[in-house]
Amino acid sequence: MKKIVYLSLSVMLICSAVSAAETELLPNTLSPKEISEGFQLLFDGKTVSSEIWKDDIKGYPVENGEILCRGNNLKTIKKYADFELRFEFKLPPGGNNGVLVRGATEIQILDHFHPKYKGLQPYQFHGSIYYSVPAKRSPEKNDFHKPVGQWNYEQIIVQGTKYKVILNGETIVDTDVAELKGKKSPDGKVHNELQRLDGEIGFLGHGDPVRFRNIRIKELKKDEQK
Repeated sequence: MKKIVYLSLSVMLICSAVSAAETELLPNTLSPKEISEGFQLLFDGKTVSSEIWKDDIKGYPVENGEILCRGNNLKTIKKYADFELRFEFKLPPGGNNGVLVRGATEIQILDHFHPKYKGLQPYQFHGSIYYSVPAKRSPEKNDFHKPVGQWNYEQIIVQGTKYKVILNGETIVDTDVAELKGKKSPDGKVHNELQRLDGEIGFLGHGDPVRFRNIRIKELKKDEQK
């Protein structure tokens, strides 16, 4: 009788493990919740589609279901106003890239721990709205980064003049750029491009082999609070 009980438990554990594996979300796919919320994939894990992207498509080849930056700027054909962008990125040592927002504003992607970036200004660290809004930092928590070579999860939410950047679950930017209208940013210049209300989304490469996957976006309605 005991043997039968042990065997039954083993079968249950195996079935449970298979069930859990089957429900794991594969890279570059949408969860049922994301589908119901209206998210759309910008990358299917196979190709950087010319129906979605433009400019340096050849500079962003696909390897193992990931986009690998080898070039410069990759932009969406479509222009976006209010949206939530979700993606994962993996930085090489000293890796540098950026997220283009509304066709003019850059949100930094950077391994700012690398010695070659010694002396950066606060508005140049990862997640910052470049030259304008410094990202929150926490040296004792590695600035909320995973170690170089591991995947990081980032969300960028733009609604009206409000910007939010969330890195691995931690909000590192939460600002209203309307407060900067006509004023000098920390770099000493007036950045009128922050007031644009729509434009392309993309990646701003420097040839560094930064990797991206799970890129999806949801357009937000004006009355939808995030």
